[in-house]
Amino acid sequence: TPRYFFLLNLSLTDLGCICTTVPKAMHNSLWDTTTISYMGCAAQLFFFAFFISAEFSLLTIMCYDRYVAICKPLHYGTLLGSRACAHMAAAAWATAFLNALLHIFKAVLRIPSEKGRHKAFSTCLPHLAVVSLFITTSFFVYLKPPSTSSPSVDLVVSVLYSVVPPVLNPLIYSLRNQELKDALRKLITGCFSEAINSPSNACYVPH
Repeated sequence: TPRYFFLLNLSLTDLGCICTTVPKAMHNSLWDTTTISYMGCAAQLFFFAFFISAEFSLLTIMCYDRYVAICKPLHYGTLLGSRACAHMAAAAWATAFLNALLHIFKAVLRIPSEKGRHKAFSTCLPHLAVVSLFITTSFFVYLKPPSTSSPSVDLVVSVLYSVVPPVLNPLIYSLRNQELKDALRKLITGCFSEAINSPSNACYVPH
């Protein structure tokens, strides 16, 4: 039923909030430290803002659910069908993600130098894109109502979250390395030069 569907989503946000802050707090307590890395702090801020925003949105939706159940019981099945519930839950998660993202971007825009801002955006955006692709497609596969299931769509979405992120990760991490960029540039240049000078020969790998 809609009530328990939204309770499931609410439980996920609560679990996310706990997993965001408690492990680091326990680590600091056990090792008697009070430090956290810059990236760790940024990640905590992003995920905490994300889960808290999602929780507020879901609580608002649950209020609407109870309002319809009490005030319009005869229309409950129509107003809160499986498709409407899925759309509202997706909207709650998407709104929370955008809200959390505004805080990551706000921190980057405070960097005084343009070069520093460009470096931060070029580093963060590819990672965020891959993580978003993985999370959204996974949620779609496992949380969508059975009535909307389609073998072809399920196959495409499964490929998106199981194949695409692992393929993109090495590219994203490797292409940040200047030595790998230079080696790739030499390889491509060598292939083109060889193809122009002797089209019948295979391209070689420069030493």
